[in-house]
Amino acid sequence: MQRDEECRAVSGRWVNVYDDKTFTSASDLDIDHMVPLANARRSGAAGWTQEKRKAFANDLTHPQLLAVSAASNRSKGDQGPDEWQPPSKPSWCTYARAWVSVKATYELSVTEAEKNTLTEMLGTCSS
Repeated sequence: MQRDEECRAVSGRWVNVYDDKTFTSASDLDIDHMVPLANARRSGAAGWTQEKRKAFANDLTHPQLLAVSAASNRSKGDQGPDEWQPPSKPSWCTYARAWVSVKATYELSVTEAEKNTLTEMLGTCSS
């Protein structure tokens, strides 16, 4: 990967985990919040301090921020897994594990519909 003078990625190779497409131009990508900010607010983040919301939005430690195609990010929007699943079914396991990890780390609630879909998605995991 090459960076410009402001440390922005300007070239490289990225694989979009949502649809298994490879990209070589950073301008074709968005940074997606695995658990969208609006979903987090509906799941318990509304009462967080500004500092905790900022930490969540910029979390590089957990699987919260992903480089994905702009098209994938826009189709996902602020939806949870009960409303949107990655088009690439082989990525369902990774997606569901990441979603559960972020929700558990931040002690965010999960709806019954979310839980049912996540259970189905986790069923695609080989181990």
